[in-house]
Amino acid sequence: MCAGRENLMEKQFAQWMEEECSQIGVTLSEKQMEQFFQYYEMLIQWNEVMNLTAITEMDQVVTKHFVDSMSLVKAVSELGSKEIRIMDLGTGGGFPGIPLAILFPEVKFHLVDSIGKKVRVATEVANSIGLKNVTFRHARAEEEKQLFDFVVSRAVMPLADLLKIIRKNITPKQQNALPNGLICLKGGELANETMPFKNKTVMYDLKDYFEEEFFETKKVVYVAP
Repeated sequence: MCAGRENLMEKQFAQWMEEECSQIGVTLSEKQMEQFFQYYEMLIQWNEVMNLTAITEMDQVVTKHFVDSMSLVKAVSELGSKEIRIMDLGTGGGFPGIPLAILFPEVKFHLVDSIGKKVRVATEVANSIGLKNVTFRHARAEEEKQLFDFVVSRAVMPLADLLKIIRKNITPKQQNALPNGLICLKGGELANETMPFKNKTVMYDLKDYFEEEFFETKKVVYVAP
């Protein structure tokens, strides 16, 4: 790709990122914007040799992967204010862990996935864009025994199953305004799914922050285990 087209792509990418991030009150530094663009380029390159995502158009990657991942800040407003530890369960190509690690360089992230090739890609991305606050593990979630303040996930799994798996990983030590727990991104009707935990659950409708139809039924769900 010629340098001129590359620069044009990067400018368009930055414009889309700025517009989308502004809807959740996020402002990226020049370094963070560069990291996200490098992440996008690597995601597309790797996707040519393995099935990481069906979403490859630049504006769609920005909205449906990067900003969707960062929307978790609506649940944890103090995220990044201190050195807390977060596990990303079922990270796949690095979502939501890598976007959050770019956004919050002081927070320690541990990304776990049962598919080794996806963990290798996410590891290479993190190393290439200079992330120092991320570790990785190729393992089933049941095998991870470390303790964290929060577990985040975009995994398609019923809430009850997620909670059953991650309860062992939530540290009893509290250091945040929001009690330690699970924060996940989910779509669709969740009333029945959250009913058993209704007294411990807070949901944030992303349609309240974004204009795109993609976010119409999307929610950030926080549950205290």
